This record gives sequence, C-alpha cells and structure tokens, in this order.
Amino acid sequence: MRDIKVLGPGCARCKTTEEMVKAEAARLGIDVTVEKITDYEAIAKFGVISTPGIVIDGNVVHAGGLPKTDDLQRWLQA
Repeated sequence: MRDIKVLGPGCARCKTTEEMVKAEAARLGIDVTVEKITDYEAIAKFGVISTPGIVIDGNVVHAGGLPKTDDLQRWLQA
C-alpha cells in the first residue's frame, strides 16, 4: 500500500491533482491511501512552496502545477 499525500489549500488544481492520483492508482491496480493536507504549516514542513504537491511514501515527488499522467505512472510504480 502506497501512502500518498496531496499538499494544497483546496484550490481547483489541488482537487484535480488528488483525483488524478486516485484515478491513475486505480487504473494501475495499485493500492493507495490518499491524504489531503491543507494546513500551510504542515505543507511547509515538506519544503513545498508551490502547490499542489505530491508526497509518496514520505518523498516529495512533485510541486507546482498539475502533474503529467506519465509522471504519475512512474511515481506510483517506483
């Protein structure tokens, strides 16, 4: 089971990123838990300044803008 955190204040891009992560994990058949973190202090602890951010198993893999689908695939399968 992969532990994924989507970092962002709740903007449209952050919500879309969360949906993209869930959809791609489902498509790949990968079990994930997705947690949405909206607290700015908690986001800052990951060193993310630009949101949305994605943290997979404790590692920041993306910050700022919508992720590309092929990147999501690579990150989820790593």
